[in-house]
Amino acid sequence: MSVSPSGLEWARRLVRLNTVSHHSNLPLIETIADHLRTLGVPLRITRDETGTKANLFATLGEGKPGGVILSGHTDTVPWDGQDWTMDPLSALVQEGKLFGRGSADMKGWIGLVVAQAKAFLEADGPEAIHFAFSHDEEVGCFGVRHLIADLKDAGLAPRLCLVGEPTGMVPAVAHKGVYRWRCCVKGKAAHSSLTPKAVNAIEAAARVITRIADTADGWRDHAPRYEGFDVPYSTAAVGVVQGGIADNVVPEDCHFHYEFRNLPGTDALAMQRDVIAYARTLEPAMQAVDPATGIRFEDICAIPAFLAPPGDPAVALAQRLAGSQETTLVAFGTEAGLFQQAGIATAVCGPGFIAQAHQADEFVSLEQLARAEAFLGGLTGRPSALRAAG
Repeated sequence: MSVSPSGLEWARRLVRLNTVSHHSNLPLIETIADHLRTLGVPLRITRDETGTKANLFATLGEGKPGGVILSGHTDTVPWDGQDWTMDPLSALVQEGKLFGRGSADMKGWIGLVVAQAKAFLEADGPEAIHFAFSHDEEVGCFGVRHLIADLKDAGLAPRLCLVGEPTGMVPAVAHKGVYRWRCCVKGKAAHSSLTPKAVNAIEAAARVITRIADTADGWRDHAPRYEGFDVPYSTAAVGVVQGGIADNVVPEDCHFHYEFRNLPGTDALAMQRDVIAYARTLEPAMQAVDPATGIRFEDICAIPAFLAPPGDPAVALAQRLAGSQETTLVAFGTEAGLFQQAGIATAVCGPGFIAQAHQADEFVSLEQLARAEAFLGGLTGRPSALRAAG
């Protein structure tokens, strides 16, 4: 089994485009849109408020009911400071691998999907095939929220969704949620010889951080587990801490970022309410020194956990296309939970492995691309695949 020249070329074409999240993804979106327009495919391009980012939603088989979404995010993480042995945008093919930023996560998948467009049209199945390519997944799954809202506004109701994140072509039926916050502590500055007249923002932040760490220890030691995950319990982590200006100045400001990765079936917002409640117990002593002091929290991102129910039709479809009853769980977050919340049965299945994603010399093997291409090719054998899944 080998990947087709057109499939590989599309994957390479997309890898060569710099779509790091703080850059525009419009060149990639327009590259795909131009190709789909030559095939007469109706599509919707919706931009963000800056006009520099866009989602693309295309329907192959307009007017047909339901159908399956083939979903992928177009943005990538940066490579600053990583020890690459090649240009991250080179799309180099050697030793049976496609190298480059986004090759595994997840431009290899998107390229294969686009390369199949003509075959999907010619198959003329009973239901539509939809392409859904989003922006800003890597920084919080922001683009797909607007894409899903746009579908509802347009009256479109796909039945199933396959998210092509790298799972080694084994359908994933669950992942944890990812919720991040910024905690901002406002203290009162003073010379460090006058600490009773000051409110130390770093010390207050440290108390909140300790609360988060203690809570995470409790999840590890006492909370129910979900076996099959690499870490079978909910976790918390503090990622950024900033504060203070000098050794002899009581710090007036401190802020830190933290995240919860919660198991399916657990409530990350309830976890956050506990943190906020604890922070409120610190404020009376702070405000007794200066009423202007306090602690506030800002949302950074909210990516819901994902769990496909038993007998889920999207999982059944993914298993059929993969030619295996095997399933897996993944540790990383995806857009799957948001599609599921929108009432669309969803599974996660795509080429490559997360161990290669976000790394220097990121790659996806040509063998994985070939398996993904065969997986997608199964959709042209309608109606059997969708009917068996429904």
